[in-house]
Amino acid sequence: MAATTLDTTADDGTVRSALRSPRRLKTEVLGGLVVALALIPEAISFSIIAGVDPRVGLFASFTMAVTIAIVGGRPAMISAATGAVALVVAPLTRDYGIDYLIATVLLAGVLQIVLSLLGVAKLMRFIPRSVMVGFVNALAILIFITQIPHLIGVPWLVYPLLVCAMLILIFLPKLTTAVPAPLVAIVVLTAVTAVFSFDVPNVGDEGELPSSLPTLMFPDVPLTMHTLSIIAPFALAMALVGLLESLMTAKLVDDITDTHSNKTREGWGQGVANIVTGIFGGMGGCAMIGQTMINVKVSGARTRISTFLAGVFLLILVVGLGDVVALIPMAVLVAVMIMVSVGTLDWHSINPKTLRRMPLGETVVMLVTVAVTVATENLAYGVIVGVITAMVIFARRVAHLTEVVDIAHPDENTRVYAVRGELFFASSNDLIYQFDYAGDPQNVIIDLSGAHIWDASTVATLDAITTKYAARGKNVEIVGLDAASAERHVHLSGRMGAGH
Repeated sequence: MAATTLDTTADDGTVRSALRSPRRLKTEVLGGLVVALALIPEAISFSIIAGVDPRVGLFASFTMAVTIAIVGGRPAMISAATGAVALVVAPLTRDYGIDYLIATVLLAGVLQIVLSLLGVAKLMRFIPRSVMVGFVNALAILIFITQIPHLIGVPWLVYPLLVCAMLILIFLPKLTTAVPAPLVAIVVLTAVTAVFSFDVPNVGDEGELPSSLPTLMFPDVPLTMHTLSIIAPFALAMALVGLLESLMTAKLVDDITDTHSNKTREGWGQGVANIVTGIFGGMGGCAMIGQTMINVKVSGARTRISTFLAGVFLLILVVGLGDVVALIPMAVLVAVMIMVSVGTLDWHSINPKTLRRMPLGETVVMLVTVAVTVATENLAYGVIVGVITAMVIFARRVAHLTEVVDIAHPDENTRVYAVRGELFFASSNDLIYQFDYAGDPQNVIIDLSGAHIWDASTVATLDAITTKYAARGKNVEIVGLDAASAERHVHLSGRMGAGH
């Protein structure tokens, strides 16, 4: 609890200092506005994926952003309705309807709180850097791919608008950073489109914008075990996907801003945000990586103010200024997301010089993470498969570092072997074949002072070695165990079945 208090105090100090500085406050306000504009088409498209009314996604984005700004552990990170969550809940909505979706969102929020308090955030330490790099590169590719449909089968005017928007995004920051380039591009090109009545796809074409505020809603589902059996698998999947994506995004923002965030608080904060979202009839969500990059990298926002205002501006824009927002050309928002994609990609990681220096295993892990993520369009799947691949490669590498050496013959009836390396299931499986059972003398000493026993598989292997020698009437003495290895060996030896 002390760490949480310290982090909260630091956040409050950052917010207060931003409120006292007109320059910093302007950055936060404009960052929130740009994010809100970018959220609108995304939330609508994710609603369509989930099979719900666009208002469900838009209201979810509002409640998620506002709530996580207060309870989250990573300042400046944006949470809203996301594609990952939409993909998880789409079958449920299709088969059972909106009420079961809301019940699932509420249960997922509870699960996220429980999992976070149980320490799930600590598992982040087991995600290798190569998986993080793959995660970032896959994110950049997915952001780019999702923009392609907006550029196919559209009026030719879309392409000049896209080029103009990208020129503004590239060159305006070189002249001034007083106003975020994405905001300038949106305002200028929307005005041009309206004045000249260009017939191009706009935000209004993505779906109907709401005209009223969100209201409290309790799902109309029977409170039975049958209902729980329906929603529980979806809720657990949603909770895990949301936590993984949010914690990975938080770590990414930590690296970009060179600051530390409270991952446990971020985890249960996501749960609270989903509960609030469910109460207001939203589809739930998690951290939005693309919009977070807009807020942190493009706009330069650093505090909870920008996250809170992103939600507030979103509600104002879609409810109060819906007719104006509907006129924003999709070409401009596509240009913004393409630039976010370019800025997100870790170009150094795919530089031929870097690839030549990098161990092959690290490159394989990165490529597997990218391939699975892009193929499934689910960042969580990519990270999970990437971590498993890294574990397998690491296990193979460590296993090959283990050796058995004949080091001494104190007398004609004694032979001493030294075993060196880390002994676990991968390395100990071949250990049994490294001894000369038939040719060795009466007494065999196995010195493990240069090794460490990590698991039951190794103890079982040592038992099998002893058994093989005993079958030939020979004695085996195991020496040199460190304290942890000795304790594990004493506790497990002879208790796992002969030869196993």
